[in-house]
Amino acid sequence: MTQANERVVSPQARAEDPERSLRPQTFDDFVGQARVVNNLQTWIQSAQARGGVLDHVLFTGPPGLGKTTLATLVAGCMGARLITTSGPILERPADLAGMLTKLGQGDVLFVDEIHRLRKHVTEYLYSAMEDFKIEVAIDEGPYARAVTIPLKRFTLIGATTRSGLLAKPFRDRMGIQERLSLYDAAELARIVTRSAGVLEVQVDPAAAALIARRSRGTPRLANRYLKRVRDVALASRTRRVDEAIAKQGLDMLGVDEAGLDDMDRKLLQLLGESPTAPVGLKTLSAALGEEEDTIENVYEPFLIERGYVRKTARGRILGPLGYDYLGVERASAPAVTQNALFS
Repeated sequence: MTQANERVVSPQARAEDPERSLRPQTFDDFVGQARVVNNLQTWIQSAQARGGVLDHVLFTGPPGLGKTTLATLVAGCMGARLITTSGPILERPADLAGMLTKLGQGDVLFVDEIHRLRKHVTEYLYSAMEDFKIEVAIDEGPYARAVTIPLKRFTLIGATTRSGLLAKPFRDRMGIQERLSLYDAAELARIVTRSAGVLEVQVDPAAAALIARRSRGTPRLANRYLKRVRDVALASRTRRVDEAIAKQGLDMLGVDEAGLDDMDRKLLQLLGESPTAPVGLKTLSAALGEEEDTIENVYEPFLIERGYVRKTARGRILGPLGYDYLGVERASAPAVTQNALFS
């Protein structure tokens, strides 16, 4: 396991986190993503009115924003059975065929990390999604034969953090495509307050707001921080989390007021040592002792999204918030022009 997977600010789900109990059970309990929720309710009502099956759905966006929760709510509203799997598990078409042939009418097949499906597995899905049938080979070699097996009409729901890796023919077969965005602090504070009720701990409004501000716009992180802050409160023999206890717990986790951890700060400091020159990914990898893919896919997205870092063709430079965070004068760095981006 890499260090990235162990970061407390990592929005990836953890097996040891009993988050299922904190998941909303209805759309009414789901906080945030108002446009997405409203759209989904409309499409579901339409499918029910015509007595049909919901179109295939693709959820995109950063991890930890509720894609799995929404898939569960969709299946619940449709009164459908939910079958869950993930892209890396489905290595061969035969693995997928076994699941598809067992689906009943209206069932929902949820594939997390769908961008990690192998190309030949993805292409095998095309006929299943469009014509609700698959071909299964029953022989091998020059006399190989294939039989066509009809499938019950089902709904495929895919979730991905990297929609750009999906083939266009695959995306085109997704009738419903919704992108989830980062939450604002007010929405996260509501989530913290709701989750505190489930965990049977009292959280002051100021404490909920503090946790929300440091949660990087991600409900999964807000719930994770709440659990650790609750532990600090229980260790202090109280079930009430005030602002002081919340701050103590977050400081113990190494999460600062901006929601950044030690690795984030190291990355910014490296860029701040030479603010006038872009730093290449290979240089960052060597300096931080992390793989390039880990830096690009785990550390950078939030920093780039919020303006701490900018990515150019020549490397990474500090963004406006990065200068403010480090206290570096912005005038000391040249402006990034359009020509610089493509040089």
